[in-house]
Amino acid sequence: MAQGFSLKDDLFNPQTVGRLGQHFEEAGVFASAPFVQEVLARMGPLALKERINLIAEVLATHLPNDFPSACDAILQALPPPLDPSRTDDDFGHFIYAPLGVFVEIDGVVEHLSLSLDMLTALTQRFSMEFSIRTFLNRCPDQVLARMQNDWIHHDHYHVRRLVSEGTRPKLPWGQSIGLTPAQTLPLLDQLHADRTRYVTRSVANHLNDITKSDPDAVIDRLLDWHKNGAQNDKELTWMRKHALRGLIKAGHPGAMAHLGYDHDVKLSLTGFVITPDTLARGEVADISMTITPKTDAPLIVDYVIDFMKANGAQAPKVFKLKTVNAKAGVPLVLTKRHVFKDTATTFRLYPGPHRLHAQVNGRRVASLPFTLT
Repeated sequence: MAQGFSLKDDLFNPQTVGRLGQHFEEAGVFASAPFVQEVLARMGPLALKERINLIAEVLATHLPNDFPSACDAILQALPPPLDPSRTDDDFGHFIYAPLGVFVEIDGVVEHLSLSLDMLTALTQRFSMEFSIRTFLNRCPDQVLARMQNDWIHHDHYHVRRLVSEGTRPKLPWGQSIGLTPAQTLPLLDQLHADRTRYVTRSVANHLNDITKSDPDAVIDRLLDWHKNGAQNDKELTWMRKHALRGLIKAGHPGAMAHLGYDHDVKLSLTGFVITPDTLARGEVADISMTITPKTDAPLIVDYVIDFMKANGAQAPKVFKLKTVNAKAGVPLVLTKRHVFKDTATTFRLYPGPHRLHAQVNGRRVASLPFTLT
């Protein structure tokens, strides 16, 4: 039987560890073979984050004992920076993440300025968005000052992106930090007009994180940026949609209005059915509806399923159906085959009564019961 894909093995394996060791050997810092052998001897059973920590730990035993000298050795061994002429999708390689962990562990207490210099260099090879959060928790004022006074204006877009990505409230895989929107939004004010999509996507993702706690602050900021006109209209429109995607999916009226969708759009809905209305987990249902708007209007049409939970309560999940510039009086016939997968590892189906809702511009306009067995 074929083995499933393993992210940890794809990122950390004899070839990638060997690549890291070779960088140091070619720089005359230490021999690659003993370093690689020590890492591989212990790496096998470890998870991804544990492998990063292990490599940083082994690296510390091969580098000079004092931190400044170790940093000099790392700088000598670094490969060239990622291509600064690119504008997107150039994350770098995870094999350089342990270098940031080494800086976290050995530099955060007594060598703050040097450590931030190191992260400036390292993030141009692999994003240091995870490592910078240790410093933000330990000394937020000093790190924010470096971001404001230096990194926001840096020539390399990976350094600029580190500001917006490293301070995200809900960075995937990242440790929690205690920054507030009042501390990070002024940084985004200066980054939202960046010329690279890699940075503007990060800004939009940061805003999407903030919408989970303060949606009005995000909408107000986007309105300010629109009035300011520092970013071109096409890019800012993309950023607005990306930043508000969570609110749009949840049907937030303010987000809908900001993007030009009338929450109370006038329409008629007919032919709303789910077939069959009783089905087993793992089976497929056909969902259909016909929407006829009273006026020309942009529409976001979703369907929402209230799924039964283990405790007997119900929880809604939104599914995208259609985004369209609809014409007055022209029927919009929509159909969807929904597979009630019973094999997902992150979402479990439970038998019992469920509800299906038709949602237009964030407003539920019709509902139907159905049953899963």
